[in-house]
Amino acid sequence: MKKLILFICVFFVAAIMVSKAQDIPTLLKEGVQLERQQKEIEALEKYKLVLSQEPSNLIALVKAAELSTMLAGFNEKDTKSKQLFLSSAGAYAVRAYNANPKNAEAAYVMALTQAKLADIQPDNKKLIECVRNSKIYADQALAINPAHAKANFTVGKWHMEMANLNMVKKAAVKLMYGGLPEGNIDSAVLFLEKARTQDPYFVNTYLELAKIYDQLHQPTKVIEVLTKMVKLPTRKTEDISLKAAGAKMLAAAQ
Repeated sequence: MKKLILFICVFFVAAIMVSKAQDIPTLLKEGVQLERQQKEIEALEKYKLVLSQEPSNLIALVKAAELSTMLAGFNEKDTKSKQLFLSSAGAYAVRAYNANPKNAEAAYVMALTQAKLADIQPDNKKLIECVRNSKIYADQALAINPAHAKANFTVGKWHMEMANLNMVKKAAVKLMYGGLPEGNIDSAVLFLEKARTQDPYFVNTYLELAKIYDQLHQPTKVIEVLTKMVKLPTRKTEDISLKAAGAKMLAAAQ
């Protein structure tokens, strides 16, 4: 009788474990489907469910980091909510990187979250550290996978922002913290154009390229990039506001 009870217990434990293992692929699939429907909050909850069962699941960690970063952008006026989402995004990214530091996606979300965390750093020294880290991890992602579109985008935008730092800020940063690596506007164009080729549906790239071409006084390029941008499919909620900004810029350029 005892052996029978033991067998039944083992059977049920095994059945529960198999059930959970089957649930994870299903939850991941449901999360992707919700993202396609632009239901980012619901998708994030699916990935959190995966992580409650498998805390080191790399796919769920990367997705959670990306979505938390995006959701922070929807809360610009709510500082506490924005900080909470970005802190969560940073934590997910660290866990993803620790799970597999040789994975390009893990390195990329570290770069992404470090860049965004720089926006909310009250301490200038920590801000500079985040900016540096963003470049380091984006470079690492590209060393692993040179065709990683979002990593190329991140490096391109980094060069753009560094190149546009005014002389006063550059002097202050150098005096207090030893400076930052130099940004280069030509490098910004190079990396962003690579990103556009590698993922022609990533809306963010087009808007940043248009800004650079406008800065370089190349109106034909501005119009060409933005004309393509406004015709792109809307794959995520933030694309709506990005495309609206692009449409406004295009109208001004024509």
